[in-house]
Amino acid sequence: MTTITSPDLTVTVSDMGAEMQSLAFRGQEFLWNGDAEWWTGRSPVLFPIVGRAPDDKIEIRGESFDMPQHGLARRLPFTVVAQDEAHVTHELVPSEATASYPYKFRLQLTHRVTGPTLEVAATVTNEDTAPMPFGLGFHPAFRWPLPNATGAHKVELANGAEPAMNRVVDGLISRETEASPFHQGSLTLSHDLFAKNAAIFPEGTGEALRYQGETGPSLDFRFANLPNLALWQPPGAPFLCIEPWHGMAAWHGAGAKIEDRPYTLSLGAGETARFAWFVTIRD
Repeated sequence: MTTITSPDLTVTVSDMGAEMQSLAFRGQEFLWNGDAEWWTGRSPVLFPIVGRAPDDKIEIRGESFDMPQHGLARRLPFTVVAQDEAHVTHELVPSEATASYPYKFRLQLTHRVTGPTLEVAATVTNEDTAPMPFGLGFHPAFRWPLPNATGAHKVELANGAEPAMNRVVDGLISRETEASPFHQGSLTLSHDLFAKNAAIFPEGTGEALRYQGETGPSLDFRFANLPNLALWQPPGAPFLCIEPWHGMAAWHGAGAKIEDRPYTLSLGAGETARFAWFVTIRD
């Protein structure tokens, strides 16, 4: 475990999966605690796929490989390659444990705190000689209700949009869209929203949102190079996952080719891509 601090935040990150374990604002915990009764995750990184593959298999260059939901990275130990009081960078490189993703890659995950703001950034580098397709996403879970918050909780999109919603069928993304649960950019959260699993917004949610109750603290998010958004909880759970992605589960009824997955990226040899989310906690 590594702990980083600012005058407002204390963040603890595990070497396993480079997964954040705690996000405390002035001594108050805002991150889900990983209670196995609901979900053991807290804030996993999703790589090299987001979501599920048909029969948990992906096809790469005509060959089939086993690939669990949300990929390999969250289940593997990372190495700390840089740190100081306010940031830590973890790294994952190929090993026998990543043989089902047969590329030479470098994945670095940095957690950084500045005042009341946390930045979580991933950089993916293709160190192979061929183009490298992949998806990258984040899956942080925050307490619901928030500490010291009262009343109904909302997610409010900074762009005021009403994006169409997709659902999951057999673990894959349905091609059928549903009416947006947002009204003029505002969604009042209800456990009923998650009776059919995650609420997925392939596009249109913009680059910023706020999560808050009627009174109490707010969490202001910004996203960089993460065009897809999902909201999820096991119905009735005391947390909300706010998940920015670049890549999604395969379309329901589609094949296993990794490059056919929606919003899959492809890096050329030697290229690097960066993805980040930021949250500022305000009391």
